[in-house]
This record gives sequence, C-alpha cells and structure tokens, in this order.
Amino acid sequence: MKKIFSKEPVNRGRQIELDIAKCLAIIFMIFLHTLMVTSGFANNISVPMQRGIQQLFGGPFAAPVFMFAMGVGFVYSRNKKPFYMVSRGIKLMLIGVAVNIGEFFIPHFLSGELLGAWDKNEIFPIAEGMLLFCVDILAFAGMAMILTGVFKKLKLKSWEIVIIAIALSIIASFVRLHDFGSNLSNLATGYFVGSKGGFTAFPLFNWYIFPAVGMLFGDWYIRCNNKKKLLCLWPLGLIVSVVYFVLSWSKPQGFLSEDIHFYYFLTTIDVVFCLICIYGVIGLCYFISLILPNSVKGFISKTSGNVNAIYVIQWFLIPLTFIYICYFNRNVKFNDISLVIIAIIEIVVCTAIAAGYKYVLKKGKGEK
Repeated sequence: MKKIFSKEPVNRGRQIELDIAKCLAIIFMIFLHTLMVTSGFANNISVPMQRGIQQLFGGPFAAPVFMFAMGVGFVYSRNKKPFYMVSRGIKLMLIGVAVNIGEFFIPHFLSGELLGAWDKNEIFPIAEGMLLFCVDILAFAGMAMILTGVFKKLKLKSWEIVIIAIALSIIASFVRLHDFGSNLSNLATGYFVGSKGGFTAFPLFNWYIFPAVGMLFGDWYIRCNNKKKLLCLWPLGLIVSVVYFVLSWSKPQGFLSEDIHFYYFLTTIDVVFCLICIYGVIGLCYFISLILPNSVKGFISKTSGNVNAIYVIQWFLIPLTFIYICYFNRNVKFNDISLVIIAIIEIVVCTAIAAGYKYVLKKGKGEK
C-alpha cells in the first residue's frame, strides 16, 4: 500500500481520467434521452440499439459514473465549506425544476399545438403539473450536496458517510415502488425513495451511495502516487459488471429489465456492481489519457467543467428537435441511423452552446 499511496496529497487539480469519464457519461445520457424521446414517435429502432443505449451505456455507464465523479469532486474542490455546499445544492435543485420545464412542460404544450397530440400524454406527460417537481439527476445532485454539507458541518469522515449511505440504500431497496397512498404523497416521498407513480428518477436514498463512495475514493485517490498500479484491474471490473448487467436484462424485476423503474430504484446489490463498473471506467479512461495529445486533454477538461450546462441545454433541445421534425414531416419514421445522427448533432450543439455561455459569463466577470 505504501507504494501506491502517500501520506500527503500528490494529485491536486483536475484529474483528466475523471474528466473523460464525465464527458463519456454526458454523451451516453444524451443518447439515452434521444432514444427516450424517439420512442414516443413512430419508429423502428432495433432491439440491439435499444439494449445498447438504454440498458447498458445510457444506464450504469452514465448516471452512476456522473454521481461518483461528483463525490470525488467534493474532495478536490477548493471550497468545501458546508454553507457553500448547501447553498449550491439549493441552486442545483432549482435548476432541476428548470430541467423539468424543458423535459416535460414546454414539449407537452408545443406538441399539443403543433402536432395536435393533446391526447398522447405518454410522449411528454406532465401528470397534472406534478412532474414539475420530478427528481431528475440535477435535483438529486442538489439534495446530495445539501446532505453532504450537513455531514461536513457535523464533521463526519468519508467512511462514516459511506456507512450512512449504505444504510439508506438498504432501506430504499426494501421500500422501492411502495404506494404511499396518493400521487402527492408518492411525489413527496419520491425525493427520498423510489415510490410508485414515476414521479422520480433518482431518489436520494437509492443513489446517495455513489457520491458517498466517490468521496471516500477521492480521499485515497488524491494521495495516489501510482495510478497505473491502482487501476490495473480495470478490464476485470468491466467484464464482471457487464456480465451482471446483461444477465439482469431478462430477469423479472432485474436491474436493467425493460421496466426502467428497476434501474432508477436500484438496490444495494445493483450498486455494488455499478461501483465495480465505475472502477473499470476510471481505469479505462486513465489508460486512454496516456495516449491523448495535450490539446485533446485540454478540450476534454473544459468540456467536463460544462457538463451541468450541457445537461440542462440538451433537455430543452432534444424534445423540440423531434417536435419540429414531425411538424415539417408528419410521415417521418425514426430508425437507428436517424437516432444516432440526431444524438450526435445534439451533443455538438449543446457542447458549443455551453462553451459559449461559459465564455460570455467569464467575459462579464472580467476573466480571461
């Protein structure tokens, strides 16, 4: 262990392998969301494409990696004060509401006006307005930051936070999909556990374990002086986890079965294999980083810093893209090729808008 870890931090600043992992996660998310919107319109998307995007890369290779990296970021952040984390968490929760407006409300009314799809609420549902408060990944990130800020105020160590997170995960594993009696009750409890009704995607108790373990990993990673040795088993991590994921495809109530709620309300056992997968992803990204030119690394690092903005933008653009395509071509039928083309265009456009927004923001503050 002495050869891998030092007593003092040796890896301060941005870690390119984590930046690569975050960029891959947002790419997979955009592909997933493009597929989700596509499925609401006429399409002949192949089963392999659906499985590859929804039940593999857009699932365990996306949100868990993003949340884990967020936890590692807490360790590397220059501002770790509890008040800052709580206030930033509140802002992220408010941004999560904005995301729901772009994901559900604007496309709901626009598709109704332009496509006459008022009776097709399954495409862009709003659940009588309650989906305004649906827990998407940024809302979860906000809650996770608030909870972490509270734990930091209590001076809890990372391993203590992980123990609490494991307990929360176990509780959530047993109460998932429980009906708390009404839509309003399910919406309120959905912030914490995966309740019935589909009002939440990332409940706090089910998912907090990822940033918690990320913090513990970060405590060690910042003192790692031999990443190559630490991450050398990354192929095994990917093989073991992917085998588990594939086996869950056809299992009733399996982690990655056709009912996506079992992914959103994952169990503690599912978490274990996701963490094994994350180790594999970080290891793969590290070894990729060794062969990348500095110019590419610089672009990836800048893009990684914009992932929150990219996430918000893509939920405003993807639904509108499909609505306008169908408005100008009522007979269009989406296939694998069109899905990939649209997803790539969304990635490029969202990345460019986010970079432009960041540039304007810096210019406004007088920064270079």
